[in-house]
Amino acid sequence: MERIKEIVYTFAFKRGLLYAEKNNLQGLNAILNLLGKVARDKDHITAINYLQTYLADSSSSFNKLFQNVFTQLAPNVRNTFLTNFFVKATLLGRQKALKTAENQNCNVPWTILMDPTSSCNLNCTGCWASEYDHQTSLSFAELDNIIKQGKKLGIFMYIYSGGEPLMRKHDLIALAEKHQDCAFLAFTNGTLVDRNFAQELVRVGNFVLAFSIEGIGAATDNRRGTGTYDKVIKSMDLMREAGAGFGYSSCYHSQNIDAVASDEFVDLMIEKGCLFAWYFTYVPVGKKAALELIALPHQREHMYHRIREIRNTKPIFALDFWNDGESIQGCIAGGRNYFHINAHGDVEPCAFIHYSNVNIRDCTLLDALKSPLFAQYRENQPFNHNHLRPCPLMDNPDKLRMMVNKSGAHSTQVLDMETVEELTEKLQDVSSAWGKVADNIWEQAHTSKQECGDD
Repeated sequence: MERIKEIVYTFAFKRGLLYAEKNNLQGLNAILNLLGKVARDKDHITAINYLQTYLADSSSSFNKLFQNVFTQLAPNVRNTFLTNFFVKATLLGRQKALKTAENQNCNVPWTILMDPTSSCNLNCTGCWASEYDHQTSLSFAELDNIIKQGKKLGIFMYIYSGGEPLMRKHDLIALAEKHQDCAFLAFTNGTLVDRNFAQELVRVGNFVLAFSIEGIGAATDNRRGTGTYDKVIKSMDLMREAGAGFGYSSCYHSQNIDAVASDEFVDLMIEKGCLFAWYFTYVPVGKKAALELIALPHQREHMYHRIREIRNTKPIFALDFWNDGESIQGCIAGGRNYFHINAHGDVEPCAFIHYSNVNIRDCTLLDALKSPLFAQYRENQPFNHNHLRPCPLMDNPDKLRMMVNKSGAHSTQVLDMETVEELTEKLQDVSSAWGKVADNIWEQAHTSKQECGDD
């Protein structure tokens, strides 16, 4: 029955895409209605309703975004990636994952973030990956096995980080080709993309990129190295020329808020062909982390409002890993929606939480999801009733300290064995300061909803 359902919905979705392409997006409502009928995850239902609301307005930024999807992407990318992303990963796969989670009494995520390698051709200031051993990698067979196990649990979305994942680009293409029923995304510094690789992405169809960039010119080069910005822009041009799918990823911190949030920058990214934008706040992982880069409360508040303004006025899907917590009911880590496997095989609840009980080389994915630290995440999520304070590190450091100590998890930072006490101590004041601002935003937002009669 599951196979029959997959065939039916895949066929219907692809027919809807074809109809939408030929009839000026009119078929998209039918696609969203289909998705809405079978969606079971609350986060996905919220997202579908959100898209339907904006699609109803022909002048909305989402309509322009959908137009860009149909005019920029090569047909194989549009059909293969979108079908895998929405039907196999988000709907049918998610149903299976939630059923598995209920039966196994553990979290089973929507996606897995993996590091094919810890090696990188850049040395960016403040990079959380710099705390790992730079000479470790997951083999092709190990990556393949993780995906095989994940699919059995209902996971059909896979994301790569690093190090620089494109140092393994031939293996990543081979994995995308082997697992044509999955959707793949890689966060990349963008310096290793060439014309042949862009064409390979179009050929497999189910693999897109997120370019790490932090503003125009020096705003990017100051942290990532001279000439990096120009290389990223050249890579974007190659990707758009080929019809490959891509967006951008920006880490915002105390010194670049204006650069990454400006109209000039966002509009340029859209002009270059970016279809999505993913923002992260700077996290000071490591004993030598640059604490001065932590975004101040008023800056994080600015990004809270700015991300919504971008999403509502510009043809790009923008999200904020922290400030969109209210849309997904808090922290998504610990296997609730995602978790991280580093290049050494350590299974971590989050890319920013370098503690673990298990290594994927010694256990199955299901065993990892049932490990003590992951069990603590499941037991304690959400970590705050205010979903603008979702993170157990940046926003609720006492919670992280308690979970790591209770689970007996160890540090996975080979080059810098930072204790959880050392990590959380430096974030106590940061958490407290943001908490006051976040609570005020939360109270105002919910007061406004109650006045409008929205429970």
